[in-house]
Amino acid sequence: MRPEPSPVWRDDGEAGDPAALRRALGLFATGVTVVTTLADDGRPVGITASSFNTVSLDPALVLWSLSRRSPHAGRFRPGRPFGVNVLAGDQTALCQRFGQPGADKFAGLSTTPGVGGVPMLPGAAAQFECVGFAEHPGGDHVIVVGQVLRLRWRDTAPMVFCRGRLGVLPEAEPLAA
Repeated sequence: MRPEPSPVWRDDGEAGDPAALRRALGLFATGVTVVTTLADDGRPVGITASSFNTVSLDPALVLWSLSRRSPHAGRFRPGRPFGVNVLAGDQTALCQRFGQPGADKFAGLSTTPGVGGVPMLPGAAAQFECVGFAEHPGGDHVIVVGQVLRLRWRDTAPMVFCRGRLGVLPEAEPLAA
């Protein structure tokens, strides 16, 4: 057998270059979510996040991270409810709406109240109604851990983010065992 040729790396260096780090991390495809909660005055809050992941199945815990510079950073504290809406492949407009700062992102949306009245978005591929479980420092981000209280999902293609672009995964064939 011939040895496989060595890959030709585009960059091979220290992690001190934020642009290189961002490019390399961009090769890891992620799902796209909109995380929602309520502000202290009851107004709905929502932000696009692709840093969503499983922590534990028992108890059911998930995590996501939020920039410390976000105006919403203090709204996702332990004990407070929040919702995670995993976007479907056809929800690019929602992704962009909640990814931009500014106006009322919920204007014209028909939401469903989740745990604690948190707005859950229409058309999501999956939804997780959570309560804040823990918060951890993570450099320029805060790592938010939530305990899942309720969930729902449907058979649809989820949105993915890779190499700075949004896309949809085609229906995957099962891997051979």
